[in-house]
Amino acid sequence: MVGAGAAGSALAGRLVERGADVLLLEAGTAERPPEVRDVGSLAATLPDHPWNWAYPVLLRRGTPAVVPRGRGLGGSTAINGAVWTRAVPADADGWGVPGWTYEELLPYFVRAERDLDEQGPRHGADGPVPVRRPAGQLRHATVDRFLAAAERLGYPAEPDKNAGGPPGAGPVPSNSLDGVRVDAATAYLGPRVRVRTGAVVTRVRLQGSRATGVELAGGEIVEAGQVVLAAGAVATPQILLRSGIGPAGPHELPVGQGFSDHPAVYLPMRTDDPPAHPHAPIAQAALHLDTGADPAGDVWVLQFVRPFAAGGDLHLMCALGLPHGRGELTLHPADPAGPPRIEYRYLQEESDRRRMRHAVRTAAELLRAGLGTRTAPDGDVLGVDHRLDGWIAAHLTTAVHMCGTAAIGRVVDAELRVYGIEGLRVADTSVLPTVPRRGTAATAVAIGEKAADLVAGA
Repeated sequence: MVGAGAAGSALAGRLVERGADVLLLEAGTAERPPEVRDVGSLAATLPDHPWNWAYPVLLRRGTPAVVPRGRGLGGSTAINGAVWTRAVPADADGWGVPGWTYEELLPYFVRAERDLDEQGPRHGADGPVPVRRPAGQLRHATVDRFLAAAERLGYPAEPDKNAGGPPGAGPVPSNSLDGVRVDAATAYLGPRVRVRTGAVVTRVRLQGSRATGVELAGGEIVEAGQVVLAAGAVATPQILLRSGIGPAGPHELPVGQGFSDHPAVYLPMRTDDPPAHPHAPIAQAALHLDTGADPAGDVWVLQFVRPFAAGGDLHLMCALGLPHGRGELTLHPADPAGPPRIEYRYLQEESDRRRMRHAVRTAAELLRAGLGTRTAPDGDVLGVDHRLDGWIAAHLTTAVHMCGTAAIGRVVDAELRVYGIEGLRVADTSVLPTVPRRGTAATAVAIGEKAADLVAGA
């Protein structure tokens, strides 16, 4: 197996529980500095942090950026905001893949989690990932004002973001406990799992149309009866392309083509509230809403209760949950061995620009309804479409939820087997046909859980 991120850790852990012989290769490290464990810190997402792959990307024409991806055990679940929201029924049912409907995925969401707040058959009680909503001293003062403002504006309440119900305003579930970010590796990789860190896989070894192992940087060959790529939505397609599996390779498949992610901007805000508790998760409340074309909710506003820099503003993250735009990942023609070329092509469609304006204006309405004070953009920008488009373009970022670089139905079949290649599977968010409307961490782990059943039953 390649990659000890969200899906890879879950898959390896479950297979070893069943007695499988698994070697898990991870390019990053096993050492966890304090900021990786601390749920209140996003320090590891900074470009120069050793736990961050820091991929250079192009969000849209003229908008370069550096995108964080986790570089160590747990992958991006070790450095992200610890938001634990599932895909919604419209996501999975909309993929149209046998075996991947919401009701068919639900047991894997349940199996993964130990929900400490919600009980019942649609929530897990015994899984390895603890799930909590902000409460008590860990619940920031702005959360109740956020929810009250949403109610004042007529948005429905959604007290359980993982219930699979209609969109609304509610607290955000987190995979953290007592201030510690519980990443997928911490949850799943026990001492019985053989893990080799610092193992950078460059390509899959193929004998004709069969995978026989992988090649590491430096030329070492690791042979295997079956290879599973779970290196994430960037590294997995990169490995496939280097292996000759892709649009221009001898094994022609649309690897890296048509991926989706959530374009986002941060609306700054100020309040007079005391700082968040040191053990409090960063993202604590969210409004998911329908802009008029998607009853499942096509945009969201996510409240961050801690500033990105000491003494700075708080933020509302405004994002498209169901973007229409699609991106492309390719090997860099000047350096195929280096970082890939990633073009998100955000906001090229007017429908995406319109809905992003809607998200920003909704966040501004929440502030006016009693949440706090907006510090940008100015009113003459907020009220004029072309000016707001310019402000959004200048502040554009991504939620880092890339999906679809090796999608089911295009690159792999419903059992995650790469078309035309024996002994090779993909098991990470690369396989999702489109990005789920909400965060991806819980769904990535569910992919690993489901893949364990698929691989064990092969």
